[in-house]
Amino acid sequence: MLVIVGYIIIIISVFGGFALAGGHVASLWQPVEVLMIAGGAIGAFVVGNSNKAIKATLKNLPGVFKETPYNKELYMELMSLLYAILAKIKKEGLMSIEADVDDPAKSAIFKKFPKIVADHHITEFMTDYLRLMVGGNLNSMEIENLMDCELETHHQEGEVPIHCVAKLGDGLPAFGIVAAVMGVVHTMESVHLPPAELGILIAAALVGTFLGILLAYGFVSPLSGKLEHQLHESSKLLECIKITLLANLNGYSPVLAVEFGRKALFSTERPSFMELEKHIKKAKA
Repeated sequence: MLVIVGYIIIIISVFGGFALAGGHVASLWQPVEVLMIAGGAIGAFVVGNSNKAIKATLKNLPGVFKETPYNKELYMELMSLLYAILAKIKKEGLMSIEADVDDPAKSAIFKKFPKIVADHHITEFMTDYLRLMVGGNLNSMEIENLMDCELETHHQEGEVPIHCVAKLGDGLPAFGIVAAVMGVVHTMESVHLPPAELGILIAAALVGTFLGILLAYGFVSPLSGKLEHQLHESSKLLECIKITLLANLNGYSPVLAVEFGRKALFSTERPSFMELEKHIKKAKA
């Protein structure tokens, strides 16, 4: 939603300012210039990226126009779920959660937290390491190294669409210059026309440079920053799971293990100790 608001502010500021200065907004509409800039940029995007990178970019871009799901409520649900699982382990033993981690959709514990179950990546990350705790002989250091490796892979995959969008934005001003040069070439071919008509052709050519720069720094490049922010938020969820499970493996009680995970969250979304305690009690009830 904020992306749309930002775009509206850009459009009103740039085109409104041009109109207030006495310019004719209609003269900025040059479909041929738009075709050259957008077509060239899309073509370069296709040439410079693999099928995997293109699919990842197209998959992630719609998410920047939606409200972020990574809020305090989601974090409290995650930590309440972790507490419920660790409390069951403490009370009934590790083998008691085997059925829960094998099929979370049918688990009585997981069903209480639909927002977590709906996120396949979070559920898979959590259940994979709980399964290792149940069936493996790995110690906390070995599991931590494995978690770090997976988190690094997650981060590397998440950076692919960020770099693709950033490079696309970086190339738009250059294609704006290409469009402007093509317009100047066309103008030079038409030197036999009256000065008034030549002025129109030159103005149309200069619009290419304007559109390339505006599209780059006003519309496309900011999306890479938004994607990067979303990547950091999604990684923070996985880090919370990692720290909580490792704390439990190192012998801390479920309450303290969850507190370790809470401390890993960003301060803007981190619930207070009392807020989390109330939410856990509510979930238990």
